[in-house]
Amino acid sequence: QVQLVESGGGLVQAGGSLRLSCAASGRTFNSYTMGWFRQAPGKEREFVAAISWSGGSTYYADSVKGRFTISRDNAKNTVYLQMNSLKPEDTAVYYCAAGDLASDYDQQYDFWGQGTQVTVSS
Repeated sequence: QVQLVESGGGLVQAGGSLRLSCAASGRTFNSYTMGWFRQAPGKEREFVAAISWSGGSTYYADSVKGRFTISRDNAKNTVYLQMNSLKPEDTAVYYCAAGDLASDYDQQYDFWGQGTQVTVSS
């Protein structure tokens, strides 16, 4: 079992930056692929980024490529999402997730956090 707790969300102006953190419990954190997803009001949950267990491979949605960076610190059981050049369309609840395989399909992830709200004003 892995428990995930996100933090770092908030209100930011367009063009600004935020860094989300996801702290995981459990000694098996470093065996999981970690992903970030988001869900805007009235929309389906969508893939944002994923990182392999070692951190050696990263994957991004086209909509965030070049602006967002996913990273992890296995010694701290934490995964991060650095978000730069934020746009109003990035407004959503952001969720971190843990799974066995890197995927943009949310059903591939077994454990989910409660989410953190990110709001980007224009």
